[in-house]
Amino acid sequence: MKPRHLASIALAVVLLSIVVPARAATMQIIMDNLVVSPAETSAKVGDTIEWINKDVFAHTATAKSGDFDVMLPPKKSATFVLKKAGIVDYYCRYHPNMKATLKVAP
Repeated sequence: MKPRHLASIALAVVLLSIVVPARAATMQIIMDNLVVSPAETSAKVGDTIEWINKDVFAHTATAKSGDFDVMLPPKKSATFVLKKAGIVDYYCRYHPNMKATLKVAP
């Protein structure tokens, strides 16, 4: 292959990596038997957290920082898109012993 063609291919690869954004992920967190699992989750800004309440009573995912307060009715799920980086500790307002941490990278 000619050097000019290799340069064109290399440029195309670079441009594609810039134009195509990284795909956001969805992380599932289970609330069952008054336990949050996993208790620590790593994610990135733009990712979605889906809390799934498998218990027969309501829970919340309430950030100590005030960043979110998600209501989880019994046997239902709810989602939240992460908007900023940092470590976010959260808990259930109804069951304060249910605690977890989100580590959100930029």
